[in-house]
Amino acid sequence: MSQKIRIKLNSYDHNLVDKSAEKIVKTVKSTGAVVSGPIPLPTQKKIFTVNRSTFVNKKAREQFQLSTFKRILDIYSSTPKTIDALMKLELPSGVEVEIKV
Repeated sequence: MSQKIRIKLNSYDHNLVDKSAEKIVKTVKSTGAVVSGPIPLPTQKKIFTVNRSTFVNKKAREQFQLSTFKRILDIYSSTPKTIDALMKLELPSGVEVEIKV
């Protein structure tokens, strides 16, 4: 088969992304494929500013930040056994996984 598989992981918690990437690397290496990564991508930060009070204290504001952590894994020389192992793998619910073949 010998095709390249790219896996993108997204999450709001960096621990979940790292553990998921580690789990994927272990399962892929056990099937005999070659893995490069996990490669950390830049963290995307969204900052929200909200007024604490609606009328009296207009200058009092609060800021909230939402960070998205991303990792990329590339799998080379994959076999049907590798793809089977990836399909059976259970990852935490807070991680979004995107697989491109």
